[in-house]
Amino acid sequence: MSNDPAVIDEMLREAKTIAVLGMSDKAHRASYNIGRYLAQHGYRVLPVNPVLKEIDGQPCYPTLDAAQAAAREQGGAGQAAPGIDMVDVFRASEHVPGIVDDVIRLGIRYLWLQDEVVHDEAVARARTAGVKCVQNDCIYREHAKRTRHG
Repeated sequence: MSNDPAVIDEMLREAKTIAVLGMSDKAHRASYNIGRYLAQHGYRVLPVNPVLKEIDGQPCYPTLDAAQAAAREQGGAGQAAPGIDMVDVFRASEHVPGIVDDVIRLGIRYLWLQDEVVHDEAVARARTAGVKCVQNDCIYREHAKRTRHG
C-alpha cells in the first residue's frame, strides 16, 4: 500500500492533538526529537509510554486510553477538548494490530506509522473503519518538506 499525498496533507493540516506512542525521553531517539518538533510547530503532543511518568516536564501517559481521557478533560473555557486527532506510532510492527484496535475504539481519525512500521492487514482494517492512515513514513520529513515549500 502506498501513502496518498492528499491524505498526508489533510492529516498534517487537520490534526491538532497528536499522541506520540512510544515517545522516549532520550534526546538521541527519533521519537523524542519528532515529538518535540511537532510541539514546536503548533501541535499539542501527548507522549504515551508506559515506563515514563513525564518527558521534559510534561505528563507521559501509560496508554492511549489515558492520553485520550487527559486530552478530553483539558478543554478550555469550560468546554471539553475534542481529544486526540492522530496517533503517531514509534513501536514495532507487531504491535500495530492492537494499536489499531485502540484507535478504532477511541474514535481517533488519523494513524501515522513511522519509518519501518508496516502492517498492511491492520492498516486495511483501520481504513475500513474510516481511519485515515500513513505507514512506513516519517511525519517530521513530510511536515518539513511541506513547510519549506508551502
